[in-house]
Amino acid sequence: MTLLKQTPLYEVYKEYGGKTIDFGGWNLPVQFSGIKQEHEAVRTKAGLFDVSHMGEIEVTGIDSLDFLQKVLTNDIEKIQTGAAQYSAMCYENGGTVDDLLTYKLADNHYLLVVNASNIEKDFEWLQNQVSGEVTLTNLSEDFAQLALQGPLVEEVLKKINPAVDYASIKYFHFQNKVTLAGKEVLLSRTGYTGEDGFEIYCQSEDAQGLWKEILTVGEPLGVLPCGLGARDTLRFEATLALYGQELSADITPLEAGIGFAVKLNKAADFIGKEALVKQKEEGLTRKLVGLEMLDRGIPRHGYKVYANGSCIGGVTTGTQSPTLKKNIGLALIQVDYAAIDTEVEVEIRGKYLKAKVIKTPFYKSK
Repeated sequence: MTLLKQTPLYEVYKEYGGKTIDFGGWNLPVQFSGIKQEHEAVRTKAGLFDVSHMGEIEVTGIDSLDFLQKVLTNDIEKIQTGAAQYSAMCYENGGTVDDLLTYKLADNHYLLVVNASNIEKDFEWLQNQVSGEVTLTNLSEDFAQLALQGPLVEEVLKKINPAVDYASIKYFHFQNKVTLAGKEVLLSRTGYTGEDGFEIYCQSEDAQGLWKEILTVGEPLGVLPCGLGARDTLRFEATLALYGQELSADITPLEAGIGFAVKLNKAADFIGKEALVKQKEEGLTRKLVGLEMLDRGIPRHGYKVYANGSCIGGVTTGTQSPTLKKNIGLALIQVDYAAIDTEVEVEIRGKYLKAKVIKTPFYKSK
């Protein structure tokens, strides 16, 4: 039996009522007080997530920029020091290695934040692409990461350190060496919930103290510890892709709807560019769309989607939306059926239930 990996916060889960599950080889909390309650806290107040399972890969050396331009689909040259950028890595055929964030810490000094289930695969893949003076270091075990998400995040952090000008940290920007609860952290205005929020990168040994301090000062404001269940329903409502569902080695970034992170016109060639240019020129044959069930039933990951008696694709994620109170899903289907209001059927337990294509994102914060 393989032992599950644990984050530096594993020991404190029980104190807060955490119920853990196996998530890609990690023992992580699926919920604390309940998925719907935690989801609602993030939408209306704030919630705190342990996302220390995410991977951090440092890239240094005078050829760092050229290297990242070769392996990432976005235009890394556009990132200023103190900013972050969402991007993807692709195989030669356009399929997705991973989606990730790139932080520019300084000239020739970057931090890549990759998905937990892909850390080893990504690191090996990146190493195989290295040319010139580039050093890659897997720092994943040195870092812990907390995500404080929701409309009250600034108010919560001001209770910990009122001297920091949180409002000056703009979306997809960060401030390094911020002091919170006596610890130095990298504070990034990013998140995976569709709400305002910060992701807090700290040393592994500092994670428990920060977690407890945030929840203690946040309790009067209604801040809750949150698990993977709410993280998934929140990102799903905001239509944020999840690797392994909306993105994979068999799904390109263009098909998954993250074409905004693919700069086909950047001067530098990147791995997979030729295949993606061809896919765009010839036109997509399948596309990620939103579905709303018309019949009673919940579309789940892997369920097949039909039209005119033929299978036209499958559901990548689906649930009953806690915010919208509707049964909705994301599905990768043939582009001929992707127009808004097109009626399709989802096969649920042997029955073909009616659904229609709707606009995404399902939810946008005000």
